[in-house]
Amino acid sequence: MGPDPQYVGKLHSNSDKGDGSVKYILTGEGAGTIFIIDDTTGDIHSTKSLDREQKTHYVLHAQAIDRRTNKPLEPESEFIIKVQDINDNAPKFTDGPYIVTVPEMSEMDIAVEKT
Repeated sequence: MGPDPQYVGKLHSNSDKGDGSVKYILTGEGAGTIFIIDDTTGDIHSTKSLDREQKTHYVLHAQAIDRRTNKPLEPESEFIIKVQDINDNAPKFTDGPYIVTVPEMSEMDIAVEKT
């Protein structure tokens, strides 16, 4: 992840006519710190890299309110951000070393077994 916040997703209310009268609010795990929301557009960004080994998902709540009256336009909704895993840790072989051979020109995803 670079220095800029990473786009996660977007909240949208059917009441939003694009005139700025709807304000989007995000609460829950990491809201305002890990996850920030543009309260006018509903765009959600992550401010830091997420690691599935540390936390597999975040439970957040979203609300669309009328800016003039501060009243909800819809019921609060709950959603879950699931963190995808990337191979960021080197493999560890506790019973090694292993000796394996893979035939030349093997198909992708071929099973490799120790000899």
